[in-house]
Amino acid sequence: MDLQTAASPTPLLGWAVHSSILTRRLGSARRDPLTGLHTRAGWTARAEHCIRRHPRTAVLLVDLDHFKTLNDTHGHSAGDAALVETAQRLRTWCGRNGTAGRLGGDEFVAVVRNLTAADLGALTAALHRPLHYNGTSLPLAASVGACALADLPVPALTDALAAADTAMYAAKGRSRRTSRASR
Repeated sequence: MDLQTAASPTPLLGWAVHSSILTRRLGSARRDPLTGLHTRAGWTARAEHCIRRHPRTAVLLVDLDHFKTLNDTHGHSAGDAALVETAQRLRTWCGRNGTAGRLGGDEFVAVVRNLTAADLGALTAALHRPLHYNGTSLPLAASVGACALADLPVPALTDALAAADTAMYAAKGRSRRTSRASR
């Protein structure tokens, strides 16, 4: 075997290793390092795909209530634990019927194939169960907004996110009025 024939696979091996590294980095860039959920870019690609294939798709926005208070009172590690637990509860609720993501901070997003088949009450109940952290039961609460794409004139992800955001803030307002009334 001559030297040129023996050396020709070397660049191919280098490109294969480089490609593998880039693929892993891209995959990790599409996952939130704390929660393991999809980041905005990864979730958006999956949501767009779901919208094209399933006419009963719905988009949900989830925002933790009183997250700053939890962080300030119990520390950032407790806040991180709350984010991880919220992500797990949302992921479990979505199951094989949807995809969850973390937009950032204490904001989460999900897309489900069929909102009527998904039990939104069960999600809300799960997100309001206390978090057991370091031998303490910490209160968790979240406001959830949902938008069924069938309710929109044009089924576009951006419009569904805006409608879910409006619904989430309405839920947050109801939650604040309820908590003040119970004092």
